[in-house]
Amino acid sequence: MAFGVTEGGVRGCAGARGNPCPVRAVVPGRSTGARCEECARLDRAHSVAADGIADDPRPYRVYLAWFGPGLVKVGITAVERGSARLLEQGAVCFSLLGTGPLMAARRTEELLRAALRVPDRIPYAEKRAVRAELPGEEKERALEIAELHARALELGGWPESLAREPFHAVDHVRVFGLDGAPAAVGEVSELVAGGAVSGELVAAAGPDLHLATEQGVVVLDTRLMRGWELVPAEGRGEAGLPLREFRDRRVQDGLF
Repeated sequence: MAFGVTEGGVRGCAGARGNPCPVRAVVPGRSTGARCEECARLDRAHSVAADGIADDPRPYRVYLAWFGPGLVKVGITAVERGSARLLEQGAVCFSLLGTGPLMAARRTEELLRAALRVPDRIPYAEKRAVRAELPGEEKERALEIAELHARALELGGWPESLAREPFHAVDHVRVFGLDGAPAAVGEVSELVAGGAVSGELVAAAGPDLHLATEQGVVVLDTRLMRGWELVPAEGRGEAGLPLREFRDRRVQDGLF
């Protein structure tokens, strides 16, 4: 895989809900949303995650997702989406907790956040930094969510309209190509005009592409690509873009 950003180019706002940005705003290179403030507000106004659709009649599922050692979150997703939401987030493994109406699923999510002290969001930087620490066996990867699932089912206060689900771990390591893949050493922090990156694709988790370059495997968040005019690059195994190195599970600024 190889691509570059045109010289002198600027990154334009991606618009909202399929509509172009009315003012053709320029957005920062580090923004993963690729939207100006107004378009971001309009986009989230119709988001379940932002409680913008409280009367959604579709059934929802509550889940526990594991991204690496010590990184577990609770969330909800529409039944009709299957495991798509978990794949989009880069969840290494997950298990369902219950199924029911949207507001019952939302109340259960809040109950588990408070009682189990698990977040409903985990920054992608943290997810990337721990992928090199994943246990090799599926059973090991499922241990944390198995324990939390058991504790969750023992809690009182579940909405009566939410049907509880038995523990069943779904593992995505092979789906993402992370099984046996070399550990990433860092991530592309932003795209810049005239910059380029090229390398062999060794894994893909959520929006992240793991590319083998001369500097080692680097992670490219494909959300950073939106709004740029991209062209094929001629280099092989190069990462001519600003990079951040992974060190001790923390992402620190620096250039390779």
